[in-house]
Amino acid sequence: MTVSALSDRNLAETAKLGGRVIELRRGGRALGGSYLYEGDGLITGWHSHEVHQIEYAIGGVVEVETDAAHYLLPPQQAAWLPAGLAHQATMNADVKTVAVMFDPQLIPDPGDRARILAVSPLIREMMIYALRWPIDRSHGDEVSDGFFRTLAHLVSEALDHEAPLSLPTSDHPIVSSAMAYTKAHLDSVTADDVSRAVAVSERTLRRLFHDTLGLSWRAYLLHARMLRAMALLASPTQSVQEAATAVGFDSLSSFTRAFSQFCGETPTTYRKRVGGT
Repeated sequence: MTVSALSDRNLAETAKLGGRVIELRRGGRALGGSYLYEGDGLITGWHSHEVHQIEYAIGGVVEVETDAAHYLLPPQQAAWLPAGLAHQATMNADVKTVAVMFDPQLIPDPGDRARILAVSPLIREMMIYALRWPIDRSHGDEVSDGFFRTLAHLVSEALDHEAPLSLPTSDHPIVSSAMAYTKAHLDSVTADDVSRAVAVSERTLRRLFHDTLGLSWRAYLLHARMLRAMALLASPTQSVQEAATAVGFDSLSSFTRAFSQFCGETPTTYRKRVGGT
């Protein structure tokens, strides 16, 4: 397959100049295009695009942050980023992704937030095939325009199939600090630890989470632990037991039960599927 010369590393260097719109087409007029990222870990910096973007993780884990939420993009899932949405992406060292961009006219109802999508095998294969058409080419043609119109239609339908792979964010200073502390201590954190760290009572902590986020602190903790476990298990060097311990489960059976309820498959099955081991 042909790989675009445009890489996320180039975009990252531009994005670091400020949280502004990055013109992926660079003055071109193609209705759609793509690029492949495969390389070292990086943080892109805050930016937005003039085009819609769907990014499929072939391997490794990508984290996407917006004002509204923190998203995890594990292997074999796709992230949807509508045009104009300010975001920042963190690429882990072993990541490999395919990104496809669409002129806004191709997807007129994109929504106003990021989403993690469980894409079909057809969309996945079409995204890989799209690598023959770099997004920064000067113009499209009849064949490529028809291809991207078809893919855009399929992606529009896929927007209704969102995966629950995000954590909420908050502007409330206490809640924001509590979430940060919780994520930093997933292996052993308790509500008492968090309340002490943010200097409020446990009762106040629980009330603030409920009133601000609409979920309990314990629900937030479980969600954060499961997302972190999914990221860890995507690494071929991480065992299920090591992942369980890293996110605070003393019992492997308890971890397996919680993970299966959250993801719909056991940690072992998930690890083999996304890590190829």
